[in-house]
Amino acid sequence: MIVCYAAGDGLGHLTRLRSVLHTLHLDGPVTVVTGSPFADDPRVTGGWHVVRSAAGLAPDEVIVDAFPAGLKGELTRFPSGTRVTHLARLLRWEAYEPLLPGDPPVFDRTFVLEPLEPAHEAYLREVSDEVSPLALTDPPSEPVDVDGWLIVHSGPDLETLELVAYAQDMASAERISPPMTLVSPHRPDGLPQDIAHLDLYPAYTPGPNVERIITAAGFNAVRQYAPWRERHRMLPFPRSLDDQFTRAARARMP
Repeated sequence: MIVCYAAGDGLGHLTRLRSVLHTLHLDGPVTVVTGSPFADDPRVTGGWHVVRSAAGLAPDEVIVDAFPAGLKGELTRFPSGTRVTHLARLLRWEAYEPLLPGDPPVFDRTFVLEPLEPAHEAYLREVSDEVSPLALTDPPSEPVDVDGWLIVHSGPDLETLELVAYAQDMASAERISPPMTLVSPHRPDGLPQDIAHLDLYPAYTPGPNVERIITAAGFNAVRQYAPWRERHRMLPFPRSLDDQFTRAARARMP
């Protein structure tokens, strides 16, 4: 049995995990430990056994997403004989490092999914038998084809509305009036009536009629929309442990 720790309240950890399992061709039974409300959506977690706690589980393999000792440093060394894989993405290491427990997990392998801070990478090399990059591929999905501009965000609502305002400001500055469609789990209160709303998942392949894509600068959005970089605009948001500002700056580099 494979047990995956996908800590965090958002959609990103679950989306990344689905891409990793697809990339590594891990098709066996998967149990996901998560508190995300998006875990109740079968489009997101279909085929997985979802639990809130790992109590009573005896996995053959463990996959730890993003946070090497869990979101709050709650994970410690796993029992001998358990194969442990870590999925490493950019963290605000100076904020996360103090959370590490005295007996943190050690890893048989760490897959680096994007460039890390030097101190973060150095730590992972100390606790991992093998550290290597992994380029993710996503499961096939239908394109999202709408006219004009596509705004994609899973919330919270205040951020979604800020992204919409950002798109409107861009259009105003360019003196254009493109149709706009928001893809989000629900239509937030206060969304202007002239902006269409779709509840779609996944939504990472734009169709030919999409002229521009507006997102935050989370890991999945930046990676998945990289093939359409010339159409992609990012508005990074502050996070306690994720560094969207550094990720956005890197993505904008020529």
